[in-house]
Amino acid sequence: MLFQDKFQLRIPGPTPIPPQVQMALTQPMIGHRSTTASTLIETCSEGLKHIFGTQESPLILTSSGTAALEAAAINALMPGDEAIVIVTGAFGDRFAKILKRYQIKVHRLEIPWGHACDPHQIQTFLEAHPQTSAVFMTYCETSTGVLNPISLLARTIRQQSDALIIVDAVSCLGAVPSLVDQWGIDIMVSGSQKALMLPPGLAFVTVSQRAWPIIEQNPTPRFYLDLHAYRKQLENQTTPYTPALNLLFGLEAALTQIETEGLPQVFTRHQTLKRMTRAGLEAIGFELMTSERDASPTVTSVSGHKQAIHTEQLRSLLKEMHVHVAGGQQHMKGKIFRIGHMGYCDGFDILTTLAAIEMALTKMGITIELGSSVRTAQEVWIHA
Repeated sequence: MLFQDKFQLRIPGPTPIPPQVQMALTQPMIGHRSTTASTLIETCSEGLKHIFGTQESPLILTSSGTAALEAAAINALMPGDEAIVIVTGAFGDRFAKILKRYQIKVHRLEIPWGHACDPHQIQTFLEAHPQTSAVFMTYCETSTGVLNPISLLARTIRQQSDALIIVDAVSCLGAVPSLVDQWGIDIMVSGSQKALMLPPGLAFVTVSQRAWPIIEQNPTPRFYLDLHAYRKQLENQTTPYTPALNLLFGLEAALTQIETEGLPQVFTRHQTLKRMTRAGLEAIGFELMTSERDASPTVTSVSGHKQAIHTEQLRSLLKEMHVHVAGGQQHMKGKIFRIGHMGYCDGFDILTTLAAIEMALTKMGITIELGSSVRTAQEVWIHA
């Protein structure tokens, strides 16, 4: 009954790639120092300005998103500097691990998994650590499905401290509003394989005018991840090292698709996908890890069911139906599952996923009304 080449990739990254982006990825290779490549690089950087919400030129790295996190750390701070990391899940924890590796004194603001950070929490924590040079935080915490209120947190930090504000937006940029300049974000990083609808391999970094002097005066050794080198070469419409040209072709196509849909419409679509997913799951007895207020429009974490179920058995049955959802990370492994709904995703993808989950539950002996989650999600979509 199933075609082997058809499946639903409903994990929080990598995400499905639109056909026009796939076609762009297969374009013939060009010289990476050619005028064509320079035009491509400039076009992509200009297009990313709109996504980030900045007048600064975003830097493009051929790397993973984690490399961009590391670049933010080693360019902005020196060994012995103090930094606050807001840890709301596995990727906040990764930020802290990167900083410790570079001998930066880390103060972890631990937030219970499944909850967003409240501005009052960072205000109190900053008062306890007045020597902080930078505050690191995660916009969307992929491991829990939490969206932190970055604009409010940044405003609170600005009112109280001169610390740099550094944000990981890997799993939400392009799906949620980002106003880097208006919010006073000093460094924001993201990656290609999430809401921007590309394969893994590109990372993006935007740096504020306030942060550049600190970066340029920082004596910490770095080579491939030297952001100053990327800035200098971007002024010449190129990159300091060989870029992944096929991914840049794809990025140009993805940015065009986002522009065609319109950013406000993209944000609305992701909000609708979030509400469809949450409502559909709750209709068949699932318990969600986050509140509606804290929930991300790009990924939903499911913490349990009213009837005891084995999460990994559910995922295995879904996989047999060619529907791929993600499991938990760290101490949540085997306890939760996560559904990605970002980028090249529409309402019918969610309806298909919910229908498959209903079938899997039924195979597990869980009594539900078939079609109830789909119907609930349809009602959300109709009235969106």
